[in-house]
Amino acid sequence: MGMSVTISVATEQDAEQIFKLQYLCFQSEAALYGNYRIDPLVQSLDSVRAEVAADCVFVARLGDEVVGSVRGALDEDGTASIGKLCVHPRLQGHGIGARLLRAAESALAEERGATRFRLSAGHRSEGNLRLYRRVGYRTVGTSQGQDGVPMVVLEKPAGAYAATA
Repeated sequence: MGMSVTISVATEQDAEQIFKLQYLCFQSEAALYGNYRIDPLVQSLDSVRAEVAADCVFVARLGDEVVGSVRGALDEDGTASIGKLCVHPRLQGHGIGARLLRAAESALAEERGATRFRLSAGHRSEGNLRLYRRVGYRTVGTSQGQDGVPMVVLEKPAGAYAATA
């Protein structure tokens, strides 16, 4: 009998595992763009700790191991920015990313009053874009990351978070 993956609010003790997981997971994104200076790969452990303390951060656990994470923060206008969604490569494709998104969206809407959700993905990140569109996000524009990667910006109204499963 195998263990099941659980989703929960991240704690300060999770920061180091989130940091290491993020570094592992974003290697494929860096390779896709030929850019190993993308934000998730150069973020410091102290910065991850600060996000865990201040933002809405969820983790997916398999036993004691953090195998996924996502972060969300609310802007002054009620828009919740969601980012750095990652799932361990060996567990991708099993719905964990969608479950993490759902947890973040639910908390941001119900506990922090978000009226809309915004996230972005690299323009070549087809798997990520497919997931976001499947759970109700729609393209609203483009931007360029500080790391130079062209990004697709997607949004959905907070009332639509129930569609994420």
